[in-house]
Amino acid sequence: MSTCSVRSSSRRARGRRTMADINVVPYIDVMLVLLVIFMVTAPLVVPSVIDLPSVGHIAPQQRIPPVVITVRADGALSVRKRSGHRNLEQTMTKTQLHLFLRAQQRATPSLPVVIAADKNIQYQNVMNVMADLKAQGIQKIGLLVQPR
Repeated sequence: MSTCSVRSSSRRARGRRTMADINVVPYIDVMLVLLVIFMVTAPLVVPSVIDLPSVGHIAPQQRIPPVVITVRADGALSVRKRSGHRNLEQTMTKTQLHLFLRAQQRATPSLPVVIAADKNIQYQNVMNVMADLKAQGIQKIGLLVQPR
């Protein structure tokens, strides 16, 4: 009797094996249906158009040409300012630069300044010039780069 019961339980265990695989075919079908839906509806979506309000006559804003401070490889500073149709360039010390920018800032409070530095100069020198400009209250500071 004991041998029969052992054989019958082993047959049941062989007949009911658990499946360790997941059937992903239904998930792929759902994904493909969603993909088709998005591909069909994407061209139908129109980007929003902004209808801006109109006002009376407005004078165009004048763009202020920036003052360009050049930091050379030897540490010398020069300033280039556009005056009319010509550029005026002048070598200055830090003190002279400070006085020059203070006078320019009185004339134009939102004076833009661009720093052009030699690529071989130490980063610290450029940051020192930028910190000096920030200490003077100049808000619009940029770095001049050459496009590749």
